[in-house]
Amino acid sequence: MSRLEKIKEHFKDLNIDSFLIKNLANIRYITGFSGSAGSVLLTKDNDYFISDFRYKTQSSKEVNENFEIIIYVQNSLLFLKDLIEKHDLKRTGFESNFMTYNDVLGLREQFKGTEFIPVDSLVEKTVMVKNEKEIADTRKAVDITDRTFTELLKFIKPGLTEREVSAQISYLQKMFGADGDSFDAIVASGERSAFPHARPTDKKISNGELLTLDFGCTVDGMKSDMTRTLAIGDISEECMNIYSIVKEAQLKALGSVKAGMNTKVIDAVARDYIKENGYGDNFGHGLGHGVGYDIHEKPALNERTEYILEVNNIITIEPGIYVEGVGGVRIEDDVIVTKEGCEILNRSSKELITL
Repeated sequence: MSRLEKIKEHFKDLNIDSFLIKNLANIRYITGFSGSAGSVLLTKDNDYFISDFRYKTQSSKEVNENFEIIIYVQNSLLFLKDLIEKHDLKRTGFESNFMTYNDVLGLREQFKGTEFIPVDSLVEKTVMVKNEKEIADTRKAVDITDRTFTELLKFIKPGLTEREVSAQISYLQKMFGADGDSFDAIVASGERSAFPHARPTDKKISNGELLTLDFGCTVDGMKSDMTRTLAIGDISEECMNIYSIVKEAQLKALGSVKAGMNTKVIDAVARDYIKENGYGDNFGHGLGHGVGYDIHEKPALNERTEYILEVNNIITIEPGIYVEGVGGVRIEDDVIVTKEGCEILNRSSKELITL
């Protein structure tokens, strides 16, 4: 069954006759389009890709043959008017996670004869399973990220600022063939490593502290996402202990990943180990997430959400411990779910590296 067929088989249960897609990652997933402006309308028998004049040539080269391409010049809602009338659409679903309240109000005001129905994660549930090309592109992205980390170990030294390290990450990933960064790199040193999503600053890296690096790149739309924590010189016994706990928690979680497993159960494997070692209150985020055309996709691995893993899901496993005033440790790998377990894509060492 094709991806489009998998999406459309839910139309009946959702009681919709069409589905409007605005999220660019989802659009790329089902059409191949890599530009920055576009929409997709799926009906029971016809599928449309809509964009503006800037993407006329690009869409003709990228959008797959299942879609009729519509290029508009002025008001983007005009295309929807024509298609609603052409197919007599009465109940159009829309991506409730990606369209604003004002967007929906505008649609309902302009097209009073059509109901617009919020739909949650219809494409995302199909996106979770990657095809061969997407897996191959992810492998390339992870390889670039690993190579970048190897070079960073030669570059990082006390006195450099977090911002300088972040800039070097972007430079190296592009030099090694990435299309760009998959997100703004997290470079956090010393006490700032206790901030899970710290932005790089002009703080200088110093001896005796932890340094957390969380970064990734994009290859033909597919993303990588890796975290390693380093020691800069001699670090405290507590920091070394935290590192050991996080490393063991990650290894235990990786060992529990396989098709058919509940993501909540996998999260508990790492979370319970961290709790048993006295740091339960210092692990406040989920264990991981899906990664693909978006850096954060379904399935989510956390305490609240339950997904059953499938073969060829690509997910991250990234436990962490963050102690205010001391520092933090996170270790993260990208993995492909298999029938019997998982394939860990990252080759970078998880041993504590001291620079």
